[in-house]
Amino acid sequence: MSDEQNPPTPQKRGPVPVRKQATRRRFIRSVALGSAVVGLSFLGFVPVGNAYKPRLRPPGALEEKDFLASCIKCGQCVQVCPVQAIKLGDIDEGYGIGVPFIDARNQACDFSCDAVQCILACPTGALTYRKPDFAETRAGMQMSRAPVLKAKEKDPEPTLNLKERIGVARLDRPELCLAVQGKGFKGQARGPAFTGLLRYMEVDRWKPIPVRDHPYEREVCDLCVTECPIKDAIAMVGFVAEDGSRRFKPVVLEQCVGCGVCEMVCPTEPAAIVIDQRKEWSA
Repeated sequence: MSDEQNPPTPQKRGPVPVRKQATRRRFIRSVALGSAVVGLSFLGFVPVGNAYKPRLRPPGALEEKDFLASCIKCGQCVQVCPVQAIKLGDIDEGYGIGVPFIDARNQACDFSCDAVQCILACPTGALTYRKPDFAETRAGMQMSRAPVLKAKEKDPEPTLNLKERIGVARLDRPELCLAVQGKGFKGQARGPAFTGLLRYMEVDRWKPIPVRDHPYEREVCDLCVTECPIKDAIAMVGFVAEDGSRRFKPVVLEQCVGCGVCEMVCPTEPAAIVIDQRKEWSA
């Protein structure tokens, strides 16, 4: 009988060796564990991204993505700020944890250091007087001319070496603005519990004092204009109200650098005027 008529009987495979089975199980476990770790890591990434908050950055800050990439969270800018306007992002800040920012309502930058010490203290260039050529630049962030510091207006060199604004002020709630309502203001701008500091040239050009220690008395409220540290950044402009009376409202001008002093001293609650962080100037 030929081989074709009697094909060889297939031999049965023996059991897989124990060592191979163990190796296979370890491989499957490793793949499953790795996938779980990656999945959990991604799930953790989502709340971090969602927790990110756009913030008002210190003077001279690069565009946000460049700023976050270059800031090493050393805190040097915090230490040199004379009014302690600069804070570091807390654990709920997502990508911004440990990154310096300014909460203008609580404490604005009043440039009482004149030379902008935070920029001088920054070791990485995250805060800089002049951006490198490769860094992103937006035309609306650039100052049309060097800002004049009121406290130095009579000095031989009254300007700040600041090329870009950090934001722009905006009359957010005109219905709350005392000037728009035709009202004056008397007393402590933010009440006796407010701890914010501000440089008052008539008191001490070099030493900021608590805002609560400098009460006001104005026939028409104009604190956002008079306390702004930058010349020609904001002005009171008259208008005729519906009842025919003459009123005033603050108008933000191109020299606004976004320091936040107007928001800090605004006596209404919430503030009638606010700072839009990283906002470009538009006429």
